[in-house]
Amino acid sequence: MSEDGAQDLCASNALADSGAAVAFDVVYLGQACRAFAVRYQGQVQAYLNRCGHVPMEMDYVEGQFFDSTGHWLMCATHGAMYAPASGHCVAGPCRRGLVKITVSEQAGRVRWHTSPQLQPPGWCHDRRQGPEHKFQ
Repeated sequence: MSEDGAQDLCASNALADSGAAVAFDVVYLGQACRAFAVRYQGQVQAYLNRCGHVPMEMDYVEGQFFDSTGHWLMCATHGAMYAPASGHCVAGPCRRGLVKITVSEQAGRVRWHTSPQLQPPGWCHDRRQGPEHKFQ
């Protein structure tokens, strides 16, 4: 992990516009979760792979999140639709939007960024010891 909390994810060219996602693992609020990154209108976006309607993974074919038009992210189970650029729910049964993950793209690489709520697998926060540390 870099000093700014950035985690290397993939080569930039691994994400085609409105194409297949790159999946990755995270720890969100202490729970292991899957996440995904996609490219939409030239920009990389990343979210937890968790529907805003029922907290379950959205893709029944791994890496396929876009609907047939390539304009919306869709939960394959319930049909909830989300705006790719914001994660806001735009149609279907959803109580909230998707949980957005900060990403950056530089020098041909895509990276995702940690936060107090979002960490890479294997990291924890031990309140007795203070700062975060990696399991050995």
